[in-house]
Amino acid sequence: MDNAPRVLIAALRNSHERLASLVDAMSEDQLTRRSYCADWTIAQVLSHLGSGAEIMLMTLEAALGGPPVDREGFSAIWDRWNAKPPREQAADCLTADDVHIKRLEGLTDAELAGIDYEFFGMRLDAAGLIRLRLSEHAVHTWDVAVALDPVAEVAPDAVDLLMGHLAMVAGWAGRAEGEPFRVRLRGSAPEVDFVLEVAENVSLEPWPGTGPAGATAGRQVQLPSEALLRLVFGRLDPEHASQVEVSGDPGTLDRLRAVFPGM
Repeated sequence: MDNAPRVLIAALRNSHERLASLVDAMSEDQLTRRSYCADWTIAQVLSHLGSGAEIMLMTLEAALGGPPVDREGFSAIWDRWNAKPPREQAADCLTADDVHIKRLEGLTDAELAGIDYEFFGMRLDAAGLIRLRLSEHAVHTWDVAVALDPVAEVAPDAVDLLMGHLAMVAGWAGRAEGEPFRVRLRGSAPEVDFVLEVAENVSLEPWPGTGPAGATAGRQVQLPSEALLRLVFGRLDPEHASQVEVSGDPGTLDRLRAVFPGM
């Protein structure tokens, strides 16, 4: 789980190459096929990644001392991308994505070390900023890949790098609805061990640890860490939940899916 900026940049480049290999082989009909995201076609996922690349490049330049990001201008960027035809969304996504990654790859060690940027209430260094894009990129690339191959998985290097980021994502994405509950989540490849606590808020902490992590949990889920990542991002439906073992309440997975409906 090396989170050095250049390791994260390399994983982002790998994710780009995977996405490009998928897009280059697609027909027009495949581009307009529904992606894993129920409301988006594959081309619309690519449009989202393309507009995201533009926004992340603007954010990077601001973090390096350039003009501040105009968040009110995001809607115009999304509208421009949404208006493109599917083939253009696909091609322009790869171009914009490559431009963003090349900018990251070209930064000096001093420039990377100097990044300290406030982003939607978070104070992020270079690794934090890149990790945000990697999580979006790797998961949406899976949204595309699995629409073409039902056994596709999130890229292993991204899974490894994002495990340490999972607690923050769970706090954002989780919905603390219904009765409070606690469940131990054990992942493999890489080995991770968490406790998920759902009460007034949703928290994910190491097991054992402080607070709820030091207590017992009557429910436990054992699964590949790749599947655990998808669970927190709302992508562990019954058709894509192989090698998942549940002990305790048999309704645990359904409750987890309600906590993490997707983002």
